Amino acid sequence: MSEEKAILTIDGKQIELPVYTGTDGTKAIDIGKLYDEHRMITYDPSLANTGLCRSKITYIDGDAGILRYRGIPIEQFDNESPNFVETAWLLIFGRLPTQDELLDFRARLTNNALLHEGLRQRIEMLPPSAPPMASLSAAISEMACYYKGYLTLDDDEQLTEVAARMISTVRTIAAYSYRRSQGLPIIYPNPKLRYVANFLHMMFSYPYLHYEITPEIEDAMNLILILHADHEQNCSTATVRVVGSSLANMFSSCSAGVSALWGSLHGGANVEVMKMLDGIYAGGLTPEQCIEAAKDKANPFRLFGFGHRVYKNYDPRAKILKAACDKVFAQLQHQDPLLDIARKLEELALSDQYFVDRKLYPNVDFYSGILLRAIGIPTNMFTVIFAIGRLPGWIAHWKEQHDNPTNRIIRPRQVYEGNDITDYIPLKERS
Repeated sequence: MSEEKAILTIDGKQIELPVYTGTDGTKAIDIGKLYDEHRMITYDPSLANTGLCRSKITYIDGDAGILRYRGIPIEQFDNESPNFVETAWLLIFGRLPTQDELLDFRARLTNNALLHEGLRQRIEMLPPSAPPMASLSAAISEMACYYKGYLTLDDDEQLTEVAARMISTVRTIAAYSYRRSQGLPIIYPNPKLRYVANFLHMMFSYPYLHYEITPEIEDAMNLILILHADHEQNCSTATVRVVGSSLANMFSSCSAGVSALWGSLHGGANVEVMKMLDGIYAGGLTPEQCIEAAKDKANPFRLFGFGHRVYKNYDPRAKILKAACDKVFAQLQHQDPLLDIARKLEELALSDQYFVDRKLYPNVDFYSGILLRAIGIPTNMFTVIFAIGRLPGWIAHWKEQHDNPTNRIIRPRQVYEGNDITDYIPLKERS
């Protein structure tokens, strides 16, 4: 228990509240017993200043532009051969895997890449034109019907197996849903390919022509997944923890996370960036005109991809993706006018006092959409890619929630502002 105390004074009465200190020195006032003991609650719209949990997974300092997974700076994952599978293990189990553990986890991913035939048939019952996120959420939830032995997890062996099954199967579901929407034949996973290469193979190969993936594309796709793998208590992760706090299984909890991620204010943000860049290019606008329009409150134009709810500095993920864009476009040897527009917008915004004063720096969505477009991912699949990347983080938070011996179902309170006691009026007496 914390020995430090905070004093709350109300109506002349002093109430002592425990204070906890995080690794970075951030202090949190524990109000857990404030209602039970004093019939008081706190009011914090959107929970913007409320700690939902005590976590050891991801650390963010938005003012300094810092992101770390299990203490490791995000920049260190941008190495010669970025590895999403290794990152997934780190997030879920709290440490980097040994060589044997990594080989075992890769083997589990390979062994679980195929869809259960019953699940495949269920996906076929969905309209081919169904939104990809709707198909993904439904399919993850349906997994509970076919893998009932994993609804309750009793040890790390079961956790490892179900985590591998979900992380592997989610890319197969995504690729299969995409190909159905295009009227293309299903491409089965290739056990000889690594995680990212296998996903792109299932997306873009043909029975008579296999998709050839270059190291630059594979590394860029790994980076996109790594940089989206976790981001502390965002909307979808908090949703997974809330659902998991009821002791709901991993499938249903992560399916709920997909639904939360679907929103344009969350996982759909990079889609909005691409719509904006497309509109600028199609409309013949200059980046200079867009910057001025964004500063004009009377102008409906919105500059997407700048600013972040957490980061008040340059999003460290955006820096990494910007460099990845340069590598991929150099390898592809073609110019994308949208990338040129994006670069000029960034240059102008970073030198404009209006944006500097408001700390509106490029965020991860600003470059991820352009990079996905270069790889060949269609816009309506952008948020699905986000979900594939975020799944290890959801699993890690679900595990942390379940491992907490003091877990209680998350149940916020409210400030009720409706009618006071009101009499029921029979229908015939209502005017």
